[in-house]
Amino acid sequence: MDTATAHALVRFGLGHRPSDPVPADPVAWLLAQLAAPDPLAGAAPSSAEGLAALRADRKDKPPPAQSRSAALFRAGARAQLAHAVATDLPFRERLVWFWTNHFTVSVRRGQCAAVLPAFVAEAIRPHVTGRFADMLLAVMRHPAMLLYLDNASSIGPDSAAGQRSRRGLNENLARECLELHTVSPAAGYTQQDVTAFAAMLTGWSIDLRADPPGFRFRPGAHQPGTQTVLGQAFPPGEAGGLAALAFLAAHPATHRHLATQLTRHFVADEPPPAAIRAIEAVLRDTNGDLGAAAAALARLETPPGAKLRTPQELAVASLRALDLPEDRHPDLLATLAALGQPFWRAPAPNGWPDTAGDWAGPEAMVRRIDFAWTVAGRSNAPDPLALAETVQGPLLDPDTRLAMQRAASRREALTLFLAAPAFQRR
Repeated sequence: MDTATAHALVRFGLGHRPSDPVPADPVAWLLAQLAAPDPLAGAAPSSAEGLAALRADRKDKPPPAQSRSAALFRAGARAQLAHAVATDLPFRERLVWFWTNHFTVSVRRGQCAAVLPAFVAEAIRPHVTGRFADMLLAVMRHPAMLLYLDNASSIGPDSAAGQRSRRGLNENLARECLELHTVSPAAGYTQQDVTAFAAMLTGWSIDLRADPPGFRFRPGAHQPGTQTVLGQAFPPGEAGGLAALAFLAAHPATHRHLATQLTRHFVADEPPPAAIRAIEAVLRDTNGDLGAAAAALARLETPPGAKLRTPQELAVASLRALDLPEDRHPDLLATLAALGQPFWRAPAPNGWPDTAGDWAGPEAMVRRIDFAWTVAGRSNAPDPLALAETVQGPLLDPDTRLAMQRAASRREALTLFLAAPAFQRR
């Protein structure tokens, strides 16, 4: 395994499994994954099934841990993590993780639990190599996002429903779409823009009574009148919201923001300006083609080891490196909670942080070492050093090699390998 291949496996993938063939051409290997279909795109349970479970839970009021929603969430989360450990398309899976975090929906809002797995399967996975505008629309209309950021209950104060109920609009979804999902504060939008955008999104809701339940535009809850965002006027009705999303998706500030986020995730905590400009140009010139942007990332010449693996990346990479059979896997949901990154449970709409300083505290590093010791005890690898050489190739540094050679036991050697800086970084 040469350095370029080892780099591709950890920077853009989820780490090498000893049982997998080594790619002959790392860039071609990455690009082929972008052309492959996502095996979990559109997978069951659907958002309609999730909403039906939420509807039943609201009627029956079971204890939260025993609800249908919680069961769907746990099954979906475990399936996603098992897929990450086993996938032959790790670059594509990393893109799914990136965009899921970019468009955060968190089970901290319990009403989202039943539809959160469907959100990833329906709004994220089908679009990671498609157009950003299509992903943005799928996200903004998805029941999980509408529930998470309270837009399902947002009502135009001058609408028929608003006049009857005296309820007003909720700005959460509009604000986060501008701040986090599209143009970012660098575009110079104002509170007036947020309010106008929120007005456009009134009536974007869900219908729990329908069969099947799902997204519904409610004209009677929509704020009437033309609205202006970032100097652009949009007509009333659902068409105005659709036009606004298309406008925001194509905005130069959105391309710059997405390029910065992508390079920060895949290249460095402080990404080189030239790398940002390169990805921004691809997004601009291809009208937001995310597959083209991912391909451009794969072709960037950047040094390995510039990023600290998040707990989720570390846990999955460790299981892949040890090539553990599924019946020897730890409970990954419990593991990620212990490591400080509970799955699909980000604390706020801005998602999990993406820089080393947020993950490298003393207590967090002790937890990583504890995890390495625990998972090393599940491995039957007869020669830890040979395994490490197979997994990391030229990225296995002399200090780690020497420490493993001096280890008092096979388990200690594997622990040293998984806890070493070279493995903790990508």
